[in-house]
Amino acid sequence: MTMSKNNLQKRLFAEWFGTLALVATVVGSGIMAETLANGNIALALLGNTIATGAILVVLITMLGPVSGAHFNPAVSAAFALRGDLSGRLAIAYITCQIAGGICGTFLAHWMFAAPILQEATNFRSGLSQYGSEWVATFGLLMVIFGGIKYRPDAVAWMVGLYITAAYWFTASTSFANPAVTIARSLTDTFSGIHLGDMPFFIFAQMLAVWPAYRLASWLFADDEAGSDTK
Repeated sequence: MTMSKNNLQKRLFAEWFGTLALVATVVGSGIMAETLANGNIALALLGNTIATGAILVVLITMLGPVSGAHFNPAVSAAFALRGDLSGRLAIAYITCQIAGGICGTFLAHWMFAAPILQEATNFRSGLSQYGSEWVATFGLLMVIFGGIKYRPDAVAWMVGLYITAAYWFTASTSFANPAVTIARSLTDTFSGIHLGDMPFFIFAQMLAVWPAYRLASWLFADDEAGSDTK
């Protein structure tokens, strides 16, 4: 079935807008949390976490019916592997996600009267950080695939709650999203990541796509008819 031009435009706009809103929330809540926490990093991270998890529930619920609410190149790549997106559409999704994420960073800076153009100085280096991003992204994809299979009505909450948890059980605070990682390399605030660490985060995130797809394809596959379940 051929996709109409209007439908395509809606889907691409939803991916751009959703990623913009996600990043604006991540960066903006980080600025607000750090300002109000008075040096308490744990409290600042908690504020950043709650806002991020909450906006994910809202955005996925609102835009899921339009575009699938990926907001994440790793998710779009995984859906392309599943055959749910063509290669060309996946590339278009990813382009809009990256552009939206960058705009989201700039919007957050503008809202808090900060310089629009910044370069992050927050170093997030080391194998534990990069490995955490692999774990976070792998887990996110498994949550999405499992949710779509068994509880499609709960996917928004599952993703929001997973990211809320992953902020705290990963050393990297769970970026789990190449578009968000790129956008956060452009902010020298609480949620920023140094430009030199950004490619390693993205590499680790994308490295999780294939194994997550393969495991989910096996784990969530329908049992063969007549198989023994006793």
